[in-house]
Amino acid sequence: MTIGRFALRRRDYDFPPFRPPSEAESLLLRVTRGCPWNRCTFCSMYKTIKFEIREPEEVLSDIQLAKDLYGDRVRTVFIGDSNSLVVKADTLVQILNALYASFPHVERVTSYARAKTLAKKPIEDLERVFRAGLTRLHVGLETGDPDLLKEIEKGATPEEMVEAGRRAKQVGFEYSLYVLLGIGGEENWERHARGTAEVLNQIDPHFIRVRTYVPQPGSPLYDATEEGRFHPASPETILKETKLLLEELDVTSQFLSDHISNLLPLDGKLPEEKGRMVQMIEDALKGLEEDDSLREEMEIRRHLTNL
Repeated sequence: MTIGRFALRRRDYDFPPFRPPSEAESLLLRVTRGCPWNRCTFCSMYKTIKFEIREPEEVLSDIQLAKDLYGDRVRTVFIGDSNSLVVKADTLVQILNALYASFPHVERVTSYARAKTLAKKPIEDLERVFRAGLTRLHVGLETGDPDLLKEIEKGATPEEMVEAGRRAKQVGFEYSLYVLLGIGGEENWERHARGTAEVLNQIDPHFIRVRTYVPQPGSPLYDATEEGRFHPASPETILKETKLLLEELDVTSQFLSDHISNLLPLDGKLPEEKGRMVQMIEDALKGLEEDDSLREEMEIRRHLTNL
C-alpha cells in the first residue's frame, strides 16, 4: 500500500519507496522526501533526491485518499522517507492524529529515525509524538566501532548511538537497530563485532536486525571497492564476525536476519537461543570447507546490486 505520489504531481514519484522488510504489508505514508543527512558512504539510497519536508496539507490529503482507497484494510503504517523525527513535533502529532482518525484499527505506526536526531530532540517532543501514536523506530547503528563510524560517515558517535537508544526506550518506543555485517571489510571484522556488541549491550534494543554489506553502485564505498581501497569481507569472515557478535551480546533482544543479503537465516530470542544460532554458524563454516556449492551460493549474494 503506497501513498505519497498522489500529492507530488509537480514531479515524478521516486522509486523504489524504501521501507524495512517488516513493513512489506504496511501503508507507506510519505512525510519527508529523501534523507537530511545523506552522507553515509555505504548507502546509495536518496543520492539523487534533494531532502524536503512535505507540506502538512499534502500529507493530510494523502491520508484521506488512502482511506478512500484502502478503507479498513490498513493495520500497519510506515512513515517515510528516512528520518521523520526532523519534522516539528506539532506537525507530526497533527499527521498522526489524522492517521488514527482515518484508520482506527491501525496497530502499529513505524518510521526510520536517525540516532543523532533522537539524541538531540527534546524529550518532551519525543513523548508527544509517541503518545500520538508513533510506536516503533528503525535506526541504523551499522557498527559500534568509533573509527568505522567515522570512516563510513555515519554522523554519530557510539556515545550518541547509546544516548539515542536510551531516550527512545525511556519514552516507550519499540526500538529496532540495524547492524551492517562486513562493513569493516576483511581487515577490521573483529573490532567491528566487538564494538557493535558493546553499544548494543548498553542499549538492549527490542530488535537487532542484521544486514550484510554488499557494495551498491552509486555509493562512495562501492567506488572504493572497485578501486581496491576497500576489501569486502569473505563469507568465512562474515560468519566469524556474526559468531563473535552473538557471543559478545548480553541483551534481551530479538535477533533477526530478515534480508536477502544475509548468508544464514538467523532468527532467535536472546539470550535463550544464542547457542542454537552460534551452532548454525559453526555448521556453516564447516560446510564452506566441504561444500563448494555452498560457497558459490554465498558468493552470489555478494554481488546483489538491487537491495
